[in-house]
Amino acid sequence: MHIEDTTAFVTGTNRGLGHALVHALLAAGARKIYAASRDGEPGIVDRRVVPLALDVTDPAQVRGAAEAASDVRLLINNAGSLASFSVLAAEPAQIRHDLEVNFHGVLGLVRAFIPALAAGPRAAVVNVLSIASFAAMPALGGYSASKAAAWSLTQALRSELRAQHIDVHAVFPGPIDTDMIRSFDMAKASPESVARSIVEGIVAGKPDIAPDPVSTAVLATFSGDPGAIERQFGAS
Repeated sequence: MHIEDTTAFVTGTNRGLGHALVHALLAAGARKIYAASRDGEPGIVDRRVVPLALDVTDPAQVRGAAEAASDVRLLINNAGSLASFSVLAAEPAQIRHDLEVNFHGVLGLVRAFIPALAAGPRAAVVNVLSIASFAAMPALGGYSASKAAAWSLTQALRSELRAQHIDVHAVFPGPIDTDMIRSFDMAKASPESVARSIVEGIVAGKPDIAPDPVSTAVLATFSGDPGAIERQFGAS
């Protein structure tokens, strides 16, 4: 879809990738961007940016956001949680929190925005997932499970929303240099480069977007031999 003159809604915009996505959409010519975050402070001063306070796990806030942003044509579900690591060592509440944000939060936003998205000739939903959607990383087992669930959800949404002319994109970033994994010692892509690649993928109409070198390699391997990713991640 075209970004120029489009109205977008982005979650998790107060830092990291969400913050960079707002800037990338502005650079691409978006007409208006609802920048949603828990504190309602995206830290971006631009007349086209409309800050909104939103906890994606709060149904009342989700409904209110959808009512306030009824002109949205592009919904980007970027808000994410990394609270659970080992599936055996993590507290059940930590695993539930990752599922609440990474799965139920995405589903709740999509359901709330369907009336707005279906009102025009063409719209799109973009779910920011992870390369951990393809296979579990044992050190991030709970998080991996929540992202795998979100990937399955994304596939289901594609089928159900096709008839309403709503495209559904899945984004599979590798490690990004954000606060979420700041302590991890590994090569990381910048949020700005990943955001630009995501916007380019949306414009190009790619159903599955690999926005950095690591994710590009992982997606290529997964397409040929899904088991290879499980073996690779399990050995790391």
